[in-house]
Amino acid sequence: MAKYRKKPVVIEAVQWTGDPEPMMEFLRTGKEFDVFYHADHTLDIHTLEGKLTANPGDWIVKEIEGEFYTVRNDIFEKTYGLVE
Repeated sequence: MAKYRKKPVVIEAVQWTGDPEPMMEFLRTGKEFDVFYHADHTLDIHTLEGKLTANPGDWIVKEIEGEFYTVRNDIFEKTYGLVE
């Protein structure tokens, strides 16, 4: 059986703080989709995979095709490194 390595991909991401203004600006840079901000500071993003909920501290990641998904902070820190 052959083995494969996932190609490195540079992504854009913003950490969700509970403040909708800076996040809405970031979300406008990707594909069109439904997003709902709730009074408890959670953010629902409706994606091709279904509804994803971001809690304060989670990251919103934009994939290479312009689609968004959420990543918990602990997983984000283990998976991604800053590119300058």
